[in-house]
Amino acid sequence: MKELLVISGKGGTGKTTIMGSLAVLAPNKVLADCDVDAADLHLLLQPCVEETHEFYGLDKAVINPKLCNQCGICREVCRFGAVSEDYRIDPMDCEGCRVCHYLCPQEAISLVEHRSGHYYISRSSYGPLVHAALGIAEENSGLLVSLVRQKSRELARKLGAQYVLTDGPPGVGCPVIASLADIDLALIVTEPTVAGLHDLKRVLALTEHFQVPAAVCVNKYDLAPDKTRELAAYCREEEVEVVGQIPFHQGVNRAVTQGKPVVEYSSNPAAAAIEELWHRVKDMLDKK
Repeated sequence: MKELLVISGKGGTGKTTIMGSLAVLAPNKVLADCDVDAADLHLLLQPCVEETHEFYGLDKAVINPKLCNQCGICREVCRFGAVSEDYRIDPMDCEGCRVCHYLCPQEAISLVEHRSGHYYISRSSYGPLVHAALGIAEENSGLLVSLVRQKSRELARKLGAQYVLTDGPPGVGCPVIASLADIDLALIVTEPTVAGLHDLKRVLALTEHFQVPAAVCVNKYDLAPDKTRELAAYCREEEVEVVGQIPFHQGVNRAVTQGKPVVEYSSNPAAAAIEELWHRVKDMLDKK
């Protein structure tokens, strides 16, 4: 079983659009959406949810008013301002750090489970999909990312899948770090802009730090050929292979607005480039 993670240094590069087409092209796979803060792969794959499970993140602190003598220690030590003047803890502000729980001299603060979101196991026309959603204003997405990856691996082993294809979160934060653990290849989607190069450098530094093999795909490369050459030159310096260059084409926008993967919606230069991208990525995975 080989695992491919599709990530980007910033949002809006076309990562999920490309991932949706890879889901069509890859055989015998399990799909996962680890962009749990703003999951949208399901909008392209239109799966049918078969299982719904609750996700509990870090416990939240609760003050027992019968034991509390309002000494003020909890208000002093809480860095998140979660303790109100009448000594109630706002669960929206509480980060579950437990400091108040450990320092309360009256032992008036307990920790309770807090449901932060849900994860789902679904069936789509392109294969099984494990995905999730955090509740409004919830955090702890690194924990949920790890859970989604765990469930997708378990499902892949159960079904004897050859590949696990994961749509990762953008950026370089905790969710990305959680999604990078023990994968075979990270496909980084970037764009030919100043911000694209800046963020590519950051995410490549992250993959190098965690010793994860990486490859690069430049989306809408023909809109700024000079910047594309600059991206390619940087990748050569870092000995990172550019495995795909996707041209800009209106067919991509039309496919997305219709909720269809690009390679399934129509034949166009962008779809052909994505097909070539998959063949090159597949060769790299199969050699691992």
